Amino acid sequence: MPRYIYVALDARGHETKGAIEAGSQNEAIGRVKEMGLFPTKIGEADKEEKAAKKDKAKTPAKAKAGGKKGGLNINIKIPGLGGKVKPKVLTTFTRQLATLVDAGLPLLRGLRVLEKQERNMNLKEILGQLAASIEGGSTFSEGLAQHPKVFNKLFVNMVKAGELGGVLEVVLKRLAEFSEKAQKIKGKVKAAMFYPVAVLIVAVGIMILLMTFVVPKFKDVFAGMNITMPKFTLFVLKVSEIIKDNILLTLGAVAVVVVLFLLFIKTKFGRHLWDAFKLKMPVLGPVISKVAISRFTRTLGTLVSSGVPILQALTIVKETAGNVIIANAVGQVHESVKEGETITSPLEASRVFPPMVVSMVDVGEQTGALPEMLLRIADNYDEEVDNAVSAMTSLLEPIMIIFLAVMVGSIVIAMFLPLIKMIESMSGEGDSGGGRRE
Repeated sequence: MPRYIYVALDARGHETKGAIEAGSQNEAIGRVKEMGLFPTKIGEADKEEKAAKKDKAKTPAKAKAGGKKGGLNINIKIPGLGGKVKPKVLTTFTRQLATLVDAGLPLLRGLRVLEKQERNMNLKEILGQLAASIEGGSTFSEGLAQHPKVFNKLFVNMVKAGELGGVLEVVLKRLAEFSEKAQKIKGKVKAAMFYPVAVLIVAVGIMILLMTFVVPKFKDVFAGMNITMPKFTLFVLKVSEIIKDNILLTLGAVAVVVVLFLLFIKTKFGRHLWDAFKLKMPVLGPVISKVAISRFTRTLGTLVSSGVPILQALTIVKETAGNVIIANAVGQVHESVKEGETITSPLEASRVFPPMVVSMVDVGEQTGALPEMLLRIADNYDEEVDNAVSAMTSLLEPIMIIFLAVMVGSIVIAMFLPLIKMIESMSGEGDSGGGRRE
């Protein structure tokens, strides 16, 4: 049975540490609570020991770098330096804070406890500022709003709704679950894209190597041959010559094309065109579309179920959609609801959402169970994303192999065509010479 190391607070707020054996992390949390403690951190013993050894290994190196004889080791801390906090770190913080508040610990004390044990310096500094803000009389949501780079409008508004409804711990749990599921989908898409991107990078590397080193060697060999070069071979040799003699110019041209593309998609027209193409592009389009729909339904369902007003929720969803086409559709829904109409009509008119989604939203509106229906749609689409990613991976693997084979094979064929032609010519001369001897 796995062993878990825990850090918890007793009834007086004193920190205590220990280890217990349990079948899972949830079981370990339950057993710690049964002991009359408030768990703040629980992890498997093996992982915790590895992390401790890693930190210990880093410490002597830092001491050696700053502890030279006659030197002065000054640690200057600049507030606000470091920018955003990684989603994984933020999700862990949200889950831990939800556990503490749910266990009955006051919010301020929970923030101080998490600040004390936090290893991420950016988040540690922010937690200190949040605690100071609450001590100064501000609400938790007002303190979060002071850090828009870390806590987006979705986070702030859900916490605000939780404060007003007195269900902050429930909202924090929903936020943690929302972030975990979003990261899970993002991770799966990234993992699926790793293979084709890796193959593409390898293909480009091989092409540059062939064009700058291998093909020029063949050109020197062909120069001593008295044969007419095939047109395809001449074309490959010319391309190789251009790339080799103008390698910096070629790389510059590629860089310019990339920069122009990035600037184009930042314009209103370019962004609209690019986002529309992403939803309809072959192979990747279905995955991107399903991810966007899952994100829309889960965000809206989570906000509405947490007590955020529907119009405010739609505004937040529009700003966090991540796709202009989806954002425009949500904007139309917002205007429709503002005029007292239903959500279903503009969703159907946008032609972005499948009929099944529109029908389920319609049923949710009519039965008064819209949040639950939206979250159910999100769960269904999470499963569809898994299937779509698997199908995409299965399809992309042979496509990328064929692409690499065609690119490299074309160069190899171009280089061997003159050799084949020369061999055929020598064979023809040998046959004719033999005929004369007879």
